[in-house]
Amino acid sequence: MSCSVHDISDLERRGLPGVFVASAPFVDAAEVQSTRLGFDAARVFTEHPIQDRSDDQMRDIADEAVDQLIAALTGP
Repeated sequence: MSCSVHDISDLERRGLPGVFVASAPFVDAAEVQSTRLGFDAARVFTEHPIQDRSDDQMRDIADEAVDQLIAALTGP
């Protein structure tokens, strides 16, 4: 994970909205980090694996996640 729940927590404390984005195998790791930090980070998970995907496949993954990302950033 290049950007951790810890990083998102830091952004949020600074008043900057953030969303943790990772592929599906990192669901448990995100839960553990959130619990340990006492911070319920907004998160979106994508399909896995993402390495070795073509540019078109990556765009498709991003297109599938964009509505969830917007919703996570704008909140209820």
